Amino acid sequence: MTILLYDLVGSDAGRPYSPHCWKATMALAHKGLDFKSVPTRFLDVPEVENGASKLVPVIRDGDAVVSDSFAIALYLEKTYPDRPTLFGGPGGEAMARFVERWSQATLHPYLGAAALMDIYERQSDDNKTYFRNSREARFGKSLEEVASNRDAGLAAFRASLEPLRSTLTYQKWIGGEGPLFCDYIVFGALQWVRVMSPFQVIADGDLVQEWFGRCLDLHGSLGRRVPAAA
Repeated sequence: MTILLYDLVGSDAGRPYSPHCWKATMALAHKGLDFKSVPTRFLDVPEVENGASKLVPVIRDGDAVVSDSFAIALYLEKTYPDRPTLFGGPGGEAMARFVERWSQATLHPYLGAAALMDIYERQSDDNKTYFRNSREARFGKSLEEVASNRDAGLAAFRASLEPLRSTLTYQKWIGGEGPLFCDYIVFGALQWVRVMSPFQVIADGDLVQEWFGRCLDLHGSLGRRVPAAA
């Protein structure tokens, strides 16, 4: 049975961009599961599976409905244990929790601000209104003000990647010999910007950029099927 993945999009239904939905997409592909992406805009989310979640991703797998990217990964690991592992055991699950917290605390604030106006411009008109109102309420300032410091903050953001950069000097993947869910967590954050903004957050030649390219090539170049923003 095909799994449904409710996947966040803007005005272009063929350009899914949510970092969390990309985590779920890569997890499903890693497991080799048959799934279908259901393009979902912000204002559509309350209708997903009768209001199953305030956020996407959400998956439906038969009778099971699961929301939240990490919960989806845990569900897939438990439900399909005969397929390639996403964690490599309890230690890998615990490590992925740490990587997720690091990504949310260190990567997302800068990346979300850097791509904010590009994300806004790629929404349909009614979703633009929702996006502006909800984000300006969250930040306490205009979208333009939030995005205004992206150039000034770029060097500090690149420096914040040093733990990842250093790790990649002695192993090809965050997960070790092969990619695990911890890789997809960081990949999702960088794919978020790649898909929605032409702003270059990683310098050419950076080990992180090389790792990101390997991630884009995974699962039949799944990440490259959505072209980079221009």
